[in-house]
Amino acid sequence: MKKMFVLIAAVSIIAALLPLSVSAASIGGDQGWINVYCNVDGASVYFDGQYKGEIVDGIYTQAVYSTGTPYHSISVEKSGYSTWSEELDTNPGMGESMNVYATINPVTVVPTLIGGDVGYYTIYCNVDGADVYFNSDYKGQTANGELTVEVYTTGTPYTTYTVSKSGYTSFTAQISEYPTAGETDKLYATLVASEPTATQTSPVSVFAVIGALVAGLVGFALIAKKN
Repeated sequence: MKKMFVLIAAVSIIAALLPLSVSAASIGGDQGWINVYCNVDGASVYFDGQYKGEIVDGIYTQAVYSTGTPYHSISVEKSGYSTWSEELDTNPGMGESMNVYATINPVTVVPTLIGGDVGYYTIYCNVDGADVYFNSDYKGQTANGELTVEVYTTGTPYTTYTVSKSGYTSFTAQISEYPTAGETDKLYATLVASEPTATQTSPVSVFAVIGALVAGLVGFALIAKKN
């Protein structure tokens, strides 16, 4: 009977301790903390690629369960900044804290040119200082017999070019060839000096001439009579 009592007591003690053991071993268990310090507030914090929260007042704290699956990596990112990441060799134990420091820097974005790659037209002209237009867009003046114009190869193509200068007849022609990236196409324009407009004199009326002669003769006769 005494042995039976001892056995029952032992079983009762084991049964009482078993839930505590299971609770300690369950996923979650006791916890530690990883403090992520960052120089930019609002940055997003990821553990093993999973979003956990944002940096507030320079810090984000992540709870880590000592009996749970350990984390292997941390990354911090924010739009307009470089991304920071680091591998974790260890996780904090129960009641422990581990500090991690992340620094992210602004990223300078180089704008993409509208139209993509660039090609060129070189306009050759016999007159320096002539104005060059592609469609209605002014491109510059010729110098040393030429002007090079930059165009985007994937932009809207031009269809005509015009070369003009005061005192010369304007030149306009169609653009039928289009340069590829880095290529230069040649265009030619010849300006011809404008002929000055002759000033036309009105023909003298015959009657005006006769009238002038008559007036002259009358005047001469009057002078002769007085003498």
